[in-house]
Amino acid sequence: LIPVPGFRVVKFRRTGESSRSDEDGISGEHEVQIEGVRTELEPVELEDGAAVPKEFANPTDDTFMVEDAVEAIGFGKFQWKLSVITGLAWANAMEMMILSILAPQLHCEWRLPSWQVALLTSVVFVGMMSSSTLWGNISDQYGRKTGLKISVLWTLYYGILSGFAPVYSWILVLRGLVGFGIGGVPQSVTLYAEFLPMKARAKCILLIEVFWALGTVFEVLLAVLVMPTLGWRWLLILSALPLLLFAGLCFWLPESARYDVLSGNQEKALATLKRIATENGAPMPLGKLVISRQEDRGKMKDLFTPHFRWTTLLLWFIWFSNAFSYYGLVLLTTEFFQAGDVCSISSRRQEVKAKCSLTCEYLTEEDYTDLLWTTLSEFPGVLVTLWIIDRIGRKKTMALSFLVFSFCSLLLFLCVGRNVLTVLLFIARAFISGGFQAAYVYTPEVYPTATRALGLGTCSGMARVGALITPFIAQVMLESSVYLTLVVYSGCCLLAALASCFLPIETKGRGLQESSHKEWGQEMVGRGSHSPGESQE
Repeated sequence: LIPVPGFRVVKFRRTGESSRSDEDGISGEHEVQIEGVRTELEPVELEDGAAVPKEFANPTDDTFMVEDAVEAIGFGKFQWKLSVITGLAWANAMEMMILSILAPQLHCEWRLPSWQVALLTSVVFVGMMSSSTLWGNISDQYGRKTGLKISVLWTLYYGILSGFAPVYSWILVLRGLVGFGIGGVPQSVTLYAEFLPMKARAKCILLIEVFWALGTVFEVLLAVLVMPTLGWRWLLILSALPLLLFAGLCFWLPESARYDVLSGNQEKALATLKRIATENGAPMPLGKLVISRQEDRGKMKDLFTPHFRWTTLLLWFIWFSNAFSYYGLVLLTTEFFQAGDVCSISSRRQEVKAKCSLTCEYLTEEDYTDLLWTTLSEFPGVLVTLWIIDRIGRKKTMALSFLVFSFCSLLLFLCVGRNVLTVLLFIARAFISGGFQAAYVYTPEVYPTATRALGLGTCSGMARVGALITPFIAQVMLESSVYLTLVVYSGCCLLAALASCFLPIETKGRGLQESSHKEWGQEMVGRGSHSPGESQE
């Protein structure tokens, strides 16, 4: 209710499955005249000069859904705390970055042949691939908070234990178990997204991706300090610090209100929403919290209903291409830098073949500097994606990222010098990481609450398949043909760009879908910019 000189107007909207909403017409919006005042609702200017946003549910609604409450409460202190805590879980990038540092060290210290060194990287991705769907199913069945806590504690335990591995076989098993735990960490995005209002969702999910970039940079800096003095065992132990900090703070995390409502625990969901409103200093919508209907959760078949079948298949290929290209570029960067340029790769390979397979070289200060520069490209990737994702949409952002990466890959055909090579690799990594971030925004938005965690989990699993395959292209195929290797990566990203364009749903400017038994986005369609009769893409 907003006071206006001379009259008062109350506007309310029946949302959810109110028994009267179907009888009251399509729009569900009504104006009530009080004390003989005019019936036409006019915008009222606020102090900052902005019109009253009509797309948000008014506190006088008789019923409201979780989406309405999240939008009405808005972004505030609660979401800032949530950003930091989920970001700490997302900083597990340290456990991934350590692979490029640990492999050459163990190659020299334990005199491992090349195939055993490569297996250390592959086993982590095997663990991630095998567990991603499982963690998604756990999060849909037993709660987002439960799945995330177990996966982080699992990763923390086996990550620290890796530092005490006495022989190669032990560290191989332990790093595989670390990968199994890392497969569940992307569920932090699911939990985080379900507490964010629509207008802030894309920006906030992209901003917690900054923690991934910070994790990779911190790992390189930690290696520079620890490796020369304390060695790789202490590096493994200290790399678990962000997860240890998360484990100490996770007691503060609430369960997703969307999950609680869908599982029939409306009182707990209402208590969570009241807590958020209190911390943000915002009023709660009045009325009864409702939901369309309770549904079975975490069912794989729901990802392949007629409405989501093409979305699921296209997203699987997009995630596969993202990881395939991202980790492939990481591996190629080392090869290109050591050779000086692309054209020198072949001659260098011939020299390496003439050497004993156990010949090893420790990472030098220059190697660490190169690693640091390439990881810093993650930050421009975040900024570019942040700037364009709400302007051109999620689908076009992913397509643009793949196209730029593909173009930079083709330019590597030229025998450019080291400086130009560094610039091309920097741009390519910035955009492919940006495409990855856009996929993390789009995927939780496109699936309904009942299958959101499972959808993200299966996509993450497909990404690990790509990461598992890419060493055979970036390292094995590279020995045969540099140009064929570049064509494979460029062609894969061109196909991924097309897949992004063919996605049937654009989630820009739409709320999270609560029920899989409604047309996509019905809870938010019609608010603000869309009329109830408009067709949705």
